[in-house]
Amino acid sequence: MKQNEALDILKMGVNVFLTGPAGSGKTYVLNDYVNFLKSKNVEVGITASTGIAATHIGGMTIHSWAGIGIKDSMSNSEIRDLFKKKHLGGRFKRTKVLVIDEVSMLHHFRLDMVDRVCKMFKENSAPFGGMQVILVGDFFQLPPISRGSEKAHFVHRSDVWSAMGLKVCYLDEQYRYEDDMLLNLLNNIRANNTGEHTLEPLRARYKKNIKGVPMPTKLYTHNMDVDAINERELDKLPGNNKIYEMRSHGNRALVDTLKRSCLAPEYLYLKKNAVVIFVKNNFEKGYVNGTLGKVIDFEFSEKYGDKLPIVEITKGEKILASPESWRIEEEGKTKAEISQIPLRLAWAITVHKSQGMSLDAAEIDLSKAFVEGQGYVALSRVRTLSGLRLMGLNDMALKVNEEVLEFDKELIRDSKKVTKELKDFAKDTKAKKHEEFLASIAPTQADMEEKLSTYERTKLLLEQEFSIDEIAKKREMTKGTVVGHIEKLIELEQCPNINHIKKAIEEERLEKIKKAFKKSGDTKLSPVRNILGNSFSFDELRLARLFLD
Repeated sequence: MKQNEALDILKMGVNVFLTGPAGSGKTYVLNDYVNFLKSKNVEVGITASTGIAATHIGGMTIHSWAGIGIKDSMSNSEIRDLFKKKHLGGRFKRTKVLVIDEVSMLHHFRLDMVDRVCKMFKENSAPFGGMQVILVGDFFQLPPISRGSEKAHFVHRSDVWSAMGLKVCYLDEQYRYEDDMLLNLLNNIRANNTGEHTLEPLRARYKKNIKGVPMPTKLYTHNMDVDAINERELDKLPGNNKIYEMRSHGNRALVDTLKRSCLAPEYLYLKKNAVVIFVKNNFEKGYVNGTLGKVIDFEFSEKYGDKLPIVEITKGEKILASPESWRIEEEGKTKAEISQIPLRLAWAITVHKSQGMSLDAAEIDLSKAFVEGQGYVALSRVRTLSGLRLMGLNDMALKVNEEVLEFDKELIRDSKKVTKELKDFAKDTKAKKHEEFLASIAPTQADMEEKLSTYERTKLLLEQEFSIDEIAKKREMTKGTVVGHIEKLIELEQCPNINHIKKAIEEERLEKIKKAFKKSGDTKLSPVRNILGNSFSFDELRLARLFLD
């Protein structure tokens, strides 16, 4: 199936399983559809099976979104207890479309749990309470983690899978790979056809140097190997570490979730000549999640008040790496946000962390592969065989799950049937179905007029001279979030007079803080805190920063 055909099917409002090999454009189609819905002010629940996958698509884990946490099961009374959480009730009420990415790593029983929760909150017995559900993933990639001796099952074993009436959209075009030999090799792995014709091109890359890349990213199967390599290589470089600390604001629990799942580390240690990899997409600046490079220097930025790393990527281009943000949003509100230089040390990374990346070059060691799909994920990260240096294979490395092999044939058949059904639709019939579904989920003009943006609500309360404490109470949010709204209003040049909140800080302390900011020559909080000491809280410093000249 082609990408535009999959998008047509999604716009009809049916439940969809969007699948296909690595590099077939699943994320591209998904982003296209989500952006379309957002342009129509439709609330979309954007989730993924893991924290890392969630950061790739700008969402949260399905466990957090649905309120189920890490529980393996929930009683009816436990689900009813969720009703006490007002934010969940509002979330389910608003959400019209639910996306779950990387479903290959989601346990079947958890999908059933989410279904039960959705039905209860939506008060609707239809699967997932009647929301359109889009499952995205590839069962040839990493499976759910097994618990002890009990084998984990894929989500298609869930009770709700067949009840959903899923339309399978199996993308079969390739956009990532630049040579046919690698593509054929990956297709052979998917077909469980890994004889000499597959092993031979891999052997040809055994411990072979990659032209123009003296130190490619190393992919290992175990965290212990990765951490040891990165620490050792950084220590070899002369000079002191340049340290970048992650900044954050918003709901503490959600911030912690973002920190755990973000590929950018909380504390980034860099030196000149450090091998790094970008962990976020920024097409305008010329990098994507997986772009490899080397720190060649540091340059002071007036905007950020700090020296930022200059990274030379493998194509020879030089990029000034400035902080990027990862956030969790809901109903137009930023619930939590972190910012960090979008880099991590990349002498080595784990295969699990590499899922979703496209690497310019990789040194891959699969001698300790321990789960089906691990080899396929690792080898599908590179774009060409010439970008691969293979260090080892074991018997598990190229294996695929037998159940997946059989199920994949069924998925391909189902997708072909869906493609035929789509082609049988007249053009005007297809357009009518799109319009009907959108009309059923999009808010009306009256709804839009009634609904003010979160910043506008805060602005109105500021104009009425409510204090930060009062606004936080009225809006059921933290004081830090209110201050964040004020910062945003200032940035947008829409902030009303806020002199009335200045009295929350003693005049003498405010003057001391202002002098400390001037002395530090920076608007960051940590340098000012170092000058003033622990008797001044970060919240107090952040509030005072609003009144800097």
